[in-house]
Amino acid sequence: MNAKRGSADSPGVSGRSFAGAATAASAILLLGCHAPPAERASADAAAYNIIGEVQEAQLGQRDPFTIESPADTLRRRLLLDQALPSADPASLGSHDVQRIEQWPDPEYGITPPEAPAPAWDTRTSVKLSLFDALAIGAQNSRDYQTQKELVFQTALALDLERDHFRQTWVGLLNGDIQRDFEADPKVTSATGSGTLGVAKRFKNGALMTVNLAFDLLKLLTQGKDASYGLFGDATIAMPLLRGSGRFVVEEPLRQAEREVIYSIYGFERFKRAFAVEVAGEYYAVLELQAEVDNEHENYLWLIEATRRARRMADAQRLEESQVDQTQQDELKARDAWVQAIRAYESRLDRFKLVLGLPVDAAIELDRAELEQLAQSTSFPAPPPQDTQVPADQPVVVIPPGREGGGPFELSPEDAVLLALENRLDLRVAIGRVFDSQRAVAVSADQLRADLTLLGNVRVGRRRELSGTDVEVDQGTYSFQAPVVLPLERTSERNLYRDSLIEFERFVREVQQTEDLVKFQVREDLRVLQEARERLVIQTQQLALAERRVDVTSRLVQVARAEARDYLEAQSDLTDSKNALALERVRYRLAELALQRDLDLLRIDPDGLWTEIDPAALESSP
Repeated sequence: MNAKRGSADSPGVSGRSFAGAATAASAILLLGCHAPPAERASADAAAYNIIGEVQEAQLGQRDPFTIESPADTLRRRLLLDQALPSADPASLGSHDVQRIEQWPDPEYGITPPEAPAPAWDTRTSVKLSLFDALAIGAQNSRDYQTQKELVFQTALALDLERDHFRQTWVGLLNGDIQRDFEADPKVTSATGSGTLGVAKRFKNGALMTVNLAFDLLKLLTQGKDASYGLFGDATIAMPLLRGSGRFVVEEPLRQAEREVIYSIYGFERFKRAFAVEVAGEYYAVLELQAEVDNEHENYLWLIEATRRARRMADAQRLEESQVDQTQQDELKARDAWVQAIRAYESRLDRFKLVLGLPVDAAIELDRAELEQLAQSTSFPAPPPQDTQVPADQPVVVIPPGREGGGPFELSPEDAVLLALENRLDLRVAIGRVFDSQRAVAVSADQLRADLTLLGNVRVGRRRELSGTDVEVDQGTYSFQAPVVLPLERTSERNLYRDSLIEFERFVREVQQTEDLVKFQVREDLRVLQEARERLVIQTQQLALAERRVDVTSRLVQVARAEARDYLEAQSDLTDSKNALALERVRYRLAELALQRDLDLLRIDPDGLWTEIDPAALESSP
């Protein structure tokens, strides 16, 4: 659609008057609007201050907190430097989105000059340690950002509740020019009025408003007479029964304050769970990579074994059926290798999704982390069973226990007490019970009658056509106390009954959360113990498998064993290597899961963790 410009020569339209009106309208709009950048900065300051206060009060320290994402993220650098395909500039980040013409905040999204340079050469494959992955996840994960924004929005909701008890200013200016074409002679007049008012709500339920206004009439023709008025108005309304008292009036504010606490607790719980999830995915990728290596090594070995079997069969030293069996195992080994590659690459892409990175980016993990894990999860093997005992002697086995366990294998009783003391989600559940009791009291208040004390003072008067006198020495005073009897309270009655049901539901949630906490901690200890036992068993099995391969290899060479024995020994060796790597990862993740479920895994603002000292837990009462 084409729009035509207005012309100054158009009939009935003055170019000068039109421009003046536009200028006046623009001035009024600018006067009545707050600048979006300033308002955004004001909202940020209020929310961040609330979050810092709650962090300091509830967590003992004020951690840096921001919802502003950096303009140059690792995701953006990978997409650009590795020339990865993307559907829209939004894939790079909000800073790269083309702004619409009506975008109100041009300062939003400006790259800060002190933004740090990327720590990696993103033009090639990026190699990440575990701590790198934790920090990247905190900066790039979409779930992580969403959780921070939920905390921020809860703080904004509290600021809005606080605003209800602040002084609220209201200003109104109105101007008008009129000309009466039917009058004789023609009369042109200008009128203007203005109001400045302030309202204040008190925590006892009273609401007071004060207004000061003026009214002016000026004749622009004839005698140019003027008439004006000035008056003030003050009103107060105070509930005396229903809706009165600090407890009832402050309840929305109090609940908003508690919601900020709950959101901070929830974010702390999320950070711990996210860190353990990142570690779990990281170790899972490394374990599958080790499995690829084991399967590849087994495949190469079987290729060579097939060649040896072929030569031995040609020399009449081996049956042809054993050559076929060896070749069949070679094909199985290739199949296992192909499956291991697919599983590894799929898990690596899933890990990139968790971190918020492009799944087609060139990323590799530091394999030294798996070697360090092997050193930190080494346990002594139990003494071997004595095989030189009579066959009829009763067999005695030792059940699994804490003896010889790792530093985090606490007693179930101590672990449960630590969890009940530290779990933040349990604190939230208990707090909800307290909140629901207040809600019951507030809903019961709504069953009472309405009795409101109303007072009004009015001094001065509006302008009158008959004169311009301002009589400020006269005022009008009025007081009322209307009563609304509680004859119909069906809605309030039902809400009160609902509040009692909610109270019972929150009590049950405390019970459910407490039992779930106990179950999680006890299960963590069981998984930890089982992983240690299986780790020791797999270590022993690996040693036996290596010895079997060595022995059967020599026996096959002297025709004292069949190829099948050798193949089975090699297959068991590969399985033992894979199982050992898996159990090392399971044990380490079980340690982290226990610290997470005890709510004792500390996560700093960069997403890095600080593990607890198990010795301190053992010495604590």
